[in-house]
Amino acid sequence: MGNATTLLRLGVFTLLTDPAFGPAGSRVYLGYGAWSRRLRDPAMAYPQLAKPDAVLLSHLHGDHFDRAARRAIPADMPIVTTPQAQRRLRRKRFEKTVGLPTWEAEEWRRDGQLLRITALPGRHGPGLVDRLLPDVMGSLLEWEVDGQRMLRLYVTGDTLYRPNLREIRDRCGEIDAMLIHLGGTRLLGLLLTMDGRQGADLTGLIRPRLTLPIHYDDYKVMKSPLSDYLGACRERSLDGVRPIGRGETVTLVPVA
Repeated sequence: MGNATTLLRLGVFTLLTDPAFGPAGSRVYLGYGAWSRRLRDPAMAYPQLAKPDAVLLSHLHGDHFDRAARRAIPADMPIVTTPQAQRRLRRKRFEKTVGLPTWEAEEWRRDGQLLRITALPGRHGPGLVDRLLPDVMGSLLEWEVDGQRMLRLYVTGDTLYRPNLREIRDRCGEIDAMLIHLGGTRLLGLLLTMDGRQGADLTGLIRPRLTLPIHYDDYKVMKSPLSDYLGACRERSLDGVRPIGRGETVTLVPVA
């Protein structure tokens, strides 16, 4: 739907990721006096969506959970996020927020199906700068039907590339699909989200069957266009990369 906002339908479960529904021209607060203006409208508004079972929030930044989303999302909506974001959201009326430390999981079961969300490591900034930014998590979504694995999806969140992210594949196994947050976001010259080169590094490290790039052109602080990432992937002969248009639906084919 724009930026990092997607609607995921996994069997009987529906998840909304990083909801931001403010229109083009709206401003979001990024902390320490920094603001950014949205450049493009979201493809849909919250009332137009199928009602989600939960929200998956990689971190509490204005471009991932904006004022429009806070007003629209019901207070009793379950939200899965970082422990830091949980504390802040519960103070702001979202009492069903669950904070997951890295490698811990939350599960839902319904009609013989299972959805498991496991918090994965991520770093939003370089070095000590990371401590000044909101905690960020990646997420592993595992969908099972009658005990059989159907899909394993990695949502990167706003992490920078680090070689230790190899642990995700080592611990979790083969990744069927990956939603990768890009954009090369820069504040005061510092890189805070993966640019094209770092995104290609992570794609080569994780080697998912399908990679869907998102989070790259909605705000003025994003300096690395999608073409940077696609070019870097072509140079490295990385397969399975598929751009997804705003408002478009992509089928995540279950494993054979």
